[in-house]
Amino acid sequence: MDSNMFCYQCQEAAKGTGCEIKGVCGKAPETSALQDLLLHTAKGVSTLRVAAKAAGKDTAKADHYVMESLFVTITNANFDDDNIAARIEEGIELREAMKAELPIQEWPEIASWKANRKGFLVQAKSIGVLRTKNEDVRSLRELLTYGVKGMAAYAHHAEVLTYKNEGVFDFMHKAMLATLDDSLSGDELTDLVLECGKYGVEVMALLDQANTESYGHPELTEVNLGVRNNPGILISGHDLKDMEELLKQTEGTGVDVYTHSEMLPANYYPAFKKYEHFVGNYGNAWWQQDKEFTSFKGPILMTTNCITPPKAAYKERIYTTGATGFSGVKHILPNAEGKKDFSEIIAQAKTCEAPIEIETGKIVGGFAHNQVMQLADKVVDAVKTGAIKKFFVMAGCDGRMKGRDYYSQFAQELPQDTVILTAGCAKYRYNKLPLGDIGGIPRVLDAGQCNDSYSLAVIALKLKEVFELNDINELPIAYNIAWYEQKAVIVLLALLHLGVKNIHLGPTLPAFLSPNVANVLIENFGIGGIGEVDDDIKMFMN
Repeated sequence: MDSNMFCYQCQEAAKGTGCEIKGVCGKAPETSALQDLLLHTAKGVSTLRVAAKAAGKDTAKADHYVMESLFVTITNANFDDDNIAARIEEGIELREAMKAELPIQEWPEIASWKANRKGFLVQAKSIGVLRTKNEDVRSLRELLTYGVKGMAAYAHHAEVLTYKNEGVFDFMHKAMLATLDDSLSGDELTDLVLECGKYGVEVMALLDQANTESYGHPELTEVNLGVRNNPGILISGHDLKDMEELLKQTEGTGVDVYTHSEMLPANYYPAFKKYEHFVGNYGNAWWQQDKEFTSFKGPILMTTNCITPPKAAYKERIYTTGATGFSGVKHILPNAEGKKDFSEIIAQAKTCEAPIEIETGKIVGGFAHNQVMQLADKVVDAVKTGAIKKFFVMAGCDGRMKGRDYYSQFAQELPQDTVILTAGCAKYRYNKLPLGDIGGIPRVLDAGQCNDSYSLAVIALKLKEVFELNDINELPIAYNIAWYEQKAVIVLLALLHLGVKNIHLGPTLPAFLSPNVANVLIENFGIGGIGEVDDDIKMFMN
């Protein structure tokens, strides 16, 4: 096809402006076009959903469809053109079925266009990111879209555990339609972006409730980094329900289970510790999977983003499920009861060698809000005595760019009387460094996955209460956050909603922020970038 590709939703945007030939992530122009069309289709379903809710109809199918469509289009989630095209067809069918239950009326193009699969790429040419000509309006629309994509990911994880917040879905559809509304002013779009942060807090609170009520509160845990001599399955991503099902189905089979990347925090949940074949964590952040999946030797289950184009060395051993997918890779679907059968993965594991050990030792984690509150007296005393001078929130994402060495250097050069609060895969830049402790409090407190940044907000709000402060920004907490994809965007918007200011983002500011929109964030919230490590530490400490 003649490519009209333009994508700048992640930190790897080519030349810091956007990918136009092929995604740095590996996304082909055709895949990008189909993802654009899937979002376009989802906006049509949102149009019908708003009308259906007003008419008192059941909207659960529409909610689920739009949520999954947003999740599928997150960076490094789904590269499978057939999978995405099938989802577009599903959306068109759902849209038409919903129309049949509503009073006859004229529907806008977004809810009435039709094309067969062969015509999808032609249809997609006119609905990409650049259809919005005004740079500032485009920037705000995309910022809102990316925030909602992150929100959808967290809503999806909660929904598989049967938790749902109707208000989150109401806003999701509202935001989708707002990106089509040419009557909205820049101020109105800015207000919607900030409102997105409000629902970001709500969806992260919902997922925290879903995870902790299902699997217990994360607790201080030493996680094994070595391997055993049994064959193993490596599970990556964020979906704890998939983790539970895999552990259940592998019990007694002689196959061990290891976590990778963002699944590391599964080691912190009490419910998973009862499984003797749950060994620990293997490897590091998502971008090193090409080497680590090769050396693991056994099957890999990708439950969500972040998958990268698989190498021949392990392509026959990798499986996807949920919103993720890759052409030529086996995809595991749930049955009618919502259960997933991992027997094919287990059978393959039994034929594989044991993992090659790539490191040994242990790392400590499990410092979500409940665990930290149990240490509250100790933490407060350390602050009052001056043993802890400052906390640094270094949550977010890791990535391939050499510039991300900054975060390892920053952690190493921080004064010994500081503590790092982290969540997300950004922690792999420093969670294995020998940074020591302060009076028994580890200098790296890992709350968990990127969605567990909510825990860091809860901790900050609790400390604000304990120290009887009027403003969360009076706390001795600095924010130096690494970002990569859209879940980091909703975390940022959530923090802004909670009143946090002077957040620094790196290694580069988002390409989707126009100069004017960036200035609004700088002037109103003190958003900044990063510089040299020594200069930044001096700035933060002062």
